[in-house]
Amino acid sequence: RIIGGDPTRLAAARRKRGDIAAYLELHIEQGGILDTEKINIGVVEGIVGITHWEVNIEGFANHAGTTPMNQRRDAMLAAARFVDAVNRVVTSIPGRHVGTVGKIQALPGAYNVIPGKVVLGLELRDLDEDKIQLMFEKIQAEAKGISEATGTRFEFRQTSVSAPALTDERIRRLIDETAKRIGLTTKQLPSGAGHDAQEMARLGPVGMIFVPSLA
Repeated sequence: RIIGGDPTRLAAARRKRGDIAAYLELHIEQGGILDTEKINIGVVEGIVGITHWEVNIEGFANHAGTTPMNQRRDAMLAAARFVDAVNRVVTSIPGRHVGTVGKIQALPGAYNVIPGKVVLGLELRDLDEDKIQLMFEKIQAEAKGISEATGTRFEFRQTSVSAPALTDERIRRLIDETAKRIGLTTKQLPSGAGHDAQEMARLGPVGMIFVPSLA
């Protein structure tokens, strides 16, 4: 209201599929592929889906000095093995998907206490939703083995899902042909980061042009 808007008319701003003819977005790559390969233009195949899980690992908190190593249910040890397992699973499957454990919290969080609980943040990204599900199932299987070996318990809670958005084939072809016609080199690649085009794809055909990110 302060800047002149009318909250009672929010619904009037809603658009439906077919309201736009097309949406085209220009963006830096936000990665090093084009710059490393000395390619002028990235023709974006689509914007990856992104799924997040909160992973809770329950062990048993105990005194670090008085608990023998063979009597521990160390949630941090299980977490360390899990982080490595995520990397192994993701790199064992051919493709351009990625997986990351980007958050970790040990509880109670003291030098002299064996962690009784660890909370992790797991993220998987790919253009194919089935590939994301495949990776997750393999990661869950790894977690089961770690759980049995360390006397801990894993719980996965999905916290957010962003569906993949493929770009329009006609727009991709037009970008590629136009770039080559004016003497620029091109490469087809996915966008590993989210963009406005991902949401606009729900309304109509989208395309994206990447230019190199300079280190």
